[in-house]
Amino acid sequence: MYSFDDKQQRILETLITVYPALSESAQSIRDAVKLCSESFENGGRLYICGNGGSAADSAHITGELMKSFKFHRGCPAKLKASLSSLGDKSGGNMSQLCAALTGKLEGALPAYQLTESSALMTAVANDSSADMIFAQQLCGYARPGDVLLALTTSGNSKNCIYAALTAAAAGAAVISMTGEGGGEIAKLSEVSIKVPAHETYAVQEYHLPVYHAFCAMLESYFFGM
Repeated sequence: MYSFDDKQQRILETLITVYPALSESAQSIRDAVKLCSESFENGGRLYICGNGGSAADSAHITGELMKSFKFHRGCPAKLKASLSSLGDKSGGNMSQLCAALTGKLEGALPAYQLTESSALMTAVANDSSADMIFAQQLCGYARPGDVLLALTTSGNSKNCIYAALTAAAAGAAVISMTGEGGGEIAKLSEVSIKVPAHETYAVQEYHLPVYHAFCAMLESYFFGM
């Protein structure tokens, strides 16, 4: 059962100390971490989308969640045991390979970027509409208990709004990360993280430390000692 702890609090306090202007975003960051933690605990998955620099941010967030970030994670105990059993059963060199694999695998939080499948996205853009590139993926992926994190500096990117609508219709929760206004997507979000800027580059400069703290807090909860 999720609970906000001292380690997460310290990460959040460090963020606010370095970026005092983000103090008004602190509660929404906490709420986003809680929402994702509860989703992961119940077998949910996190989908991430955005355009341009926010597409790069989507990839960045995925990388921080899918492998060790600030904490050493190690191979999950259940997978480690299964690999050991598989190596023993297979015998020979396979046992050594399984042992090597358990030494290199790291615990992962199931995060999926919706910005990297060029074949699928160009097919959707060509056959339907570029506004549908994220929504179409969520039509296939999203299920109740999952979470969508949409990064849009204006809050009005149509493909992100369509993604939020599709996610919500599928029973997934929506977190948006935007500039100070929140835009239309804020109305569709269980949690809306609004940073105090409106120019695209300035919003994105705030988004990076916000999502680093977000990822660190999630990692601390699931993998911190």
